[in-house]
This record gives sequence, C-alpha cells and structure tokens, in this order.
Amino acid sequence: MNWQKLYNQILISLLHSPLHSLIDKSTILFTLTGRKSGWKNLRGGAQVTLYIQGHTSKASGEVFTDAETVANKLLLFLQHFPGYQRFIHIKLAANGQPENPEAFQRFAQGMVIVQMKELVEVAA
Repeated sequence: MNWQKLYNQILISLLHSPLHSLIDKSTILFTLTGRKSGWKNLRGGAQVTLYIQGHTSKASGEVFTDAETVANKLLLFLQHFPGYQRFIHIKLAANGQPENPEAFQRFAQGMVIVQMKELVEVAA
C-alpha cells in the first residue's frame, strides 16, 4: 500500500468518527458512487455525496479547465479565503488582485477548478 492510500484511509476514518471536528473545518470528503475517483469523472455534473462537518449531503460537481475561468474562480476563492494564499505561494495585494499577475496566470494555466453545488430536495 502506498502512503497516499494509507493517508486517505486514515483521513476518511477520522472524518466519520466522533473526532471529525479536529479536521472538518478544512477538509471535505466527496464520493462518487460507482465511479473511479478523479476530477474527470465530475464532468457533466455528476452527483456526489459530500461529508462536511459531520453531515452528509448530495451535490453535483462542475469542472472548469480553461485558464481564464480557473483564474477568475481561483481569485474569488483567494479573496474569500486569504489563508490559502500561503499554500499556493500566490499573494494578493490590498486591492484583492495578485501581486504578481504573470505568476498567477501561469499557476492558473495548470489548474482545474471543481465546484460543488449542493442539491436541495423539495418536498412535493
């Protein structure tokens, strides 16, 4: 067994345990029933199950691969969650724009954004 699979199994076990609050605020587990894992399986709005902060909900995944859309969505994400800037080594200036726009664009070109939209069931 490789380390990534072992890490994933430990993380999944923690998320489903009473200790989930230790990692819940920054971790989301999503599963695709009957499919292999990977963002390519989310194309076309595939339904997934999200496990967030001890709660399970259904959602659909949408994949964005073009550099312009990825850059726009990534910028919005970093503006709303500035703590993530340090993980990807992209800093935003006080005006909310990248300090180094060229580096930001290069980073976005190699990225994929997966956006989850929670499905709301309406009672008939």
